[in-house]
Formats: sequence, structure tokens, C-alpha cells
Amino acid sequence: MTSHQIDPLAGSPWSAPGTVEGFLGSAPNQVLLDFAARERNGRHGMVAVDIGCGAGRNSVPLAATGWDVIGTDLSWPMLQAARGRQAPESSSGRLTLSLAPMEHLPLADRCADLVIAHGIWNLARSAAQFRAAVLEAGRIAKSGAGLFVFTFSRHTLPDDAQPVPGEPFVFTQFSGQPQCFLTDAQLFGELQRAGFLPDSAVPLTEYNRPTAATIQQGGPVIYEAAFRRQ
Repeated sequence: MTSHQIDPLAGSPWSAPGTVEGFLGSAPNQVLLDFAARERNGRHGMVAVDIGCGAGRNSVPLAATGWDVIGTDLSWPMLQAARGRQAPESSSGRLTLSLAPMEHLPLADRCADLVIAHGIWNLARSAAQFRAAVLEAGRIAKSGAGLFVFTFSRHTLPDDAQPVPGEPFVFTQFSGQPQCFLTDAQLFGELQRAGFLPDSAVPLTEYNRPTAATIQQGGPVIYEAAFRRQ
């Protein structure tokens, strides 16, 4: 990170102080940390790329446990918050931060032992952007690398919700802005095209899905799963 950056998201909620502060206080995803620990298995020099790392909720703990983490985000205030997040003095890994969009990562081919897409691909504003981001993940992932995905499920929206015209899985009904909501079949299909197959270490789990006895309020339904680069 350099000291003089233009924030591409200036004026958006993602760079607003309140949003940044909320992300700064977010706890890491323990399922991700457990998966990453098994992936590293005590080895040194293992590289994890955290796409859309935000304020470092997962990047900083991963670096503390020995990963060399490259965190990317398009919000300069988020990256500043991640840089200022307190890491334990015993941290054995490194954290490098870079201002970059999800579909254009400033990284070499086949450089990552672990790729993390935690709450970022759902922010793609078109299927083309989503697919470009997934292909980027496939480009930077080594053969055999793990991929951890945390993204929006189509079950967030009513069955009769219609996507943006011409788009297979982009909807505006959730927030008024285009965002991606995929079925499990769509998610698996898109990832397979980029060279990723499901990994049973973290089978697909769906959180917050409403049932016939509940009324959905507020938050999205989330898919969480691990995949493996072929």
C-alpha cells in the first residue's frame, strides 16, 4: 500500500466511516480459519489471497497463524483499517494489502495456495463481472489450491423475483443495487468452468434460509463451501 491513493469507492457506503468501523469489529470466520489451518498443515511460505478482504477480519488472523496473506479490496479506507488492525506480536506470517478490483488482481499466475472469496463475488454487478472474478481466482490458484467461498444464495429472494433483464443471476430486489444471487447448481457450474470442484472438507452449507414457518427479515441467505483447483 502506498500513502497516496485515490479511493475508487469514495462516497459509497463501502468507504463510509460507519461501515468501515462495523467491519473492523467483525469476528473472523471460524470455519475458514479451521479450513486454512488444515490446508497449511504447519508448512511455511504458504500464500493465501483474500479477495475483498475489507478491514482484515480474516486476513489478519490468517497471517497471525503463519499464512503469507495478500489482501485485496477496492475501498481504500477498508485497507487502511486492515493495516491498522492489531496483530499478535507472535504473528509468523505476513500481510500485504493491495487496492484492486475482484476481476483484475495484480498477482502472478498460479501463486496462491488458498484463495478466499468471502462476501465479495455477490457484489458483482453483472454476470460478466462475476465470471471474470471467478476466472481470476482460477488464474492465480495453484493446481490443488483450496478455494473458500462465502456468497449470497438465490433463496434470499422470493421465488417470483426476476433478474435484471439479460442477466441470469443478478437481481436488484435485495438492496436496490445489482447483486448476484445464485442457486447451488449455478454456483457449482460457474466454479467448475474456472477449474474448481467441490471439496468435502467444507461441504456446501446454506445459512439463514427461511422455512415455511418463518418470515424472512433483513439479511441474506448465505452459501459457504470449499472447492479445489484442478
